[in-house]
Amino acid sequence: MRTGVLCRRRRSPLCRRSDVVEEWTSLAVAVLLCVGAPLVGAVAAWWAHGEARATTTEQRADRHRVRAEVVGRSTAARPSPEAGARHVFRATVRWTEPGEGPRTAVARVPANARPGDMVKVWFDSRGRAVPPPVDDASLWQYGIGMGTGAAGGVAAVVLLAHRAVRGVSMRRRLAEWERAWARTEPEWTHRGV
Repeated sequence: MRTGVLCRRRRSPLCRRSDVVEEWTSLAVAVLLCVGAPLVGAVAAWWAHGEARATTTEQRADRHRVRAEVVGRSTAARPSPEAGARHVFRATVRWTEPGEGPRTAVARVPANARPGDMVKVWFDSRGRAVPPPVDDASLWQYGIGMGTGAAGGVAAVVLLAHRAVRGVSMRRRLAEWERAWARTEPEWTHRGV
């Protein structure tokens, strides 16, 4: 049973303290959902994007791409999370570094690469084959995903807290009505007279 907005101003005998608490809680929930959750989401997105950008900057400084020739295969095709779940091979590749001469390494290559094909392969500063650095679209997706998750988490916590407050408020309201009826019932039914 809903009463008017902030009914304590009306001083109605039907407006109980639990009604006032519930109405103020509803107002706080509305503010938190409309202002708090988006604000937390925006801050989380900004923070996550900044952290991911710093990691990507480190990766880009550490990694370099080379065009290499596939020399031979070393393993069968399998899905790789770094390659977006495409099938990749680990194969021996050969390339020439300026000033260092020809080099060979085992690296991930597309499944359709044959010996003699030219492929683009990424290596880190230690010469290990690594996946390419994260692109800008993935950075934005990560930031937006983290922000959306944070905003959704705040909204869920606020709504669960509101549900708990409403449950407690309802129990108290029913107890108040029971006490009021215990005082009024003898006058109406003439049982206690």
